[in-house]
Amino acid sequence: MRFTLRQLQVFLATARFENVSRAAESLAMSQSAASGSLKELEQQFEVQLFDRLGKRLQLSELGRQLRPRAERLLAQAQDFEAALNTEEVSGALRIGATLTIGNYLAVPMIAAFRERYAEADVALQVANTETIAGQVADFELDLGMIEGELNHPRLETIHWREDELQVFAAPDHPLAGNAPVSDEQLIAQRWIVREPGSGTRQTFERAMHGILTDLNISMELQHTEAIKRAVEAGLGIGCLSTISLKEAFERGSLVPLNIPHRDFSRQLNLILLRDKFHTATLDRWLSLCRETAQ
Repeated sequence: MRFTLRQLQVFLATARFENVSRAAESLAMSQSAASGSLKELEQQFEVQLFDRLGKRLQLSELGRQLRPRAERLLAQAQDFEAALNTEEVSGALRIGATLTIGNYLAVPMIAAFRERYAEADVALQVANTETIAGQVADFELDLGMIEGELNHPRLETIHWREDELQVFAAPDHPLAGNAPVSDEQLIAQRWIVREPGSGTRQTFERAMHGILTDLNISMELQHTEAIKRAVEAGLGIGCLSTISLKEAFERGSLVPLNIPHRDFSRQLNLILLRDKFHTATLDRWLSLCRETAQ
């Protein structure tokens, strides 16, 4: 074999960071060693894997074609190494989650996973659906847990569990109570909602079809807790996942509004690169996801 696993590691790290120094740092190598490894790989096969743009290294067309294969090869090698060490579930797993999932579901799942598999190293990145999807597609994450609907040519979507949004207000709001809220009343309110690009905003806009352009969106915030605080302060009404509102409803700091004629249901999904090699660690995480969906 004319290439080494170390060369694959350097190639993939350089593709991720677009910089040899940062790639070397991530692999605990010197810059000269990483640069030499990459140069040797290219010279052995007389190919150019990167286009050099100043200090940036951008994947060449050949590099883009080979990257998914290199990712699979390295994942298989790491899985084989774990089996040799009799550590079936070990190594790193990079998970991305949208804000509601990351803040209210993923963290206790990681705690349960680490309790079962002490050798596994699970890292969590929290961002909106658009960002997480991009990071999975760019090989920065192994798996995404998202709230939004997605149609991406390089990603596979797996349905995970059901969820539902809930419109809510402060307890002293004029609409608070059990009486159904009409479209005219919804249009008259000031709304505090998630930012465009988030799965919650996507579901909200779908639920409000027909009156969406008439709504008064007074604030767009990236964090669910900030939206809840703003609604508690009487700055408007909001719409978030019931998962994120459970505690606030129990203590009475926020109250749900009754809007029976609008559909706020949605599906939470898992996303992976198509044809991604499943390590034992990834498979066990997918099993845990299925358990929590029951």
